[in-house]
Amino acid sequence: MNVLIVYCHPEAKSFNGSLKDVAKETFESLGDTVEVSDLYGENFDPVEKAEHYKNRIDLNKFDPLSEQRNAYKTDTLPDDVKKEIEKIKKCDLLILQFPMWWHQQPAMLKGWFDRVFVSGGLYTSKMRYDKGYFKGKRAICSVTSGAPKTTFTENGRGGGEIEVLLRSMNFSLHYMGFTVFPPFLSTEIQNKGFTYMSEDKFDLHLKTSIKRWEEHLKNLDKEEPLKFSGWSDWNELGMEKE
Repeated sequence: MNVLIVYCHPEAKSFNGSLKDVAKETFESLGDTVEVSDLYGENFDPVEKAEHYKNRIDLNKFDPLSEQRNAYKTDTLPDDVKKEIEKIKKCDLLILQFPMWWHQQPAMLKGWFDRVFVSGGLYTSKMRYDKGYFKGKRAICSVTSGAPKTTFTENGRGGGEIEVLLRSMNFSLHYMGFTVFPPFLSTEIQNKGFTYMSEDKFDLHLKTSIKRWEEHLKNLDKEEPLKFSGWSDWNELGMEKE
């Protein structure tokens, strides 16, 4: 199996970095091939802009989707985008590793979605959802938060259940054709000076969280994917059939 880890954290020594390393080591120990896209480490530009396109179809105004479609058709996509697309094409499993910032993924990772999932090439009006380009591939979000797990409830101070908070992101993966697993949440991941735990207890908590992630990955095939609607579930207005 080929695994792609898209890792989004500005500090290599962070707990997110540890989870990324554990995932890589776990799959490699099983004989799988693992590739890592380190968005901060590689200085990936998350901002979609005219400067990325050297073969513009309209120099008077910038229409991102039109330029993406043209660049894909003429094989003039930016090199960094081409590189990411080729990595996704090769993978069987996509892991998105990131911290929860303002109840969503970091802007760097959102920008990766904006630029890499190219209109006209990786999705069209008919090539999406259960007919998406990446149909047959699987994806999972591994997320960290400083809040306790108990706060991730409908009216808790964590902002809601993690599946609800990340529904739009997971739906985007479904839009691209991925089979999406429920997100894996690691909680109370803070700097030692900000945690309510003793230092010894906090160190044990981090080790336990890493072990949970390792075991989760080894048993991923037993997980039930998230359920999303597909083309046959909607009427001509895009609404759920009665």
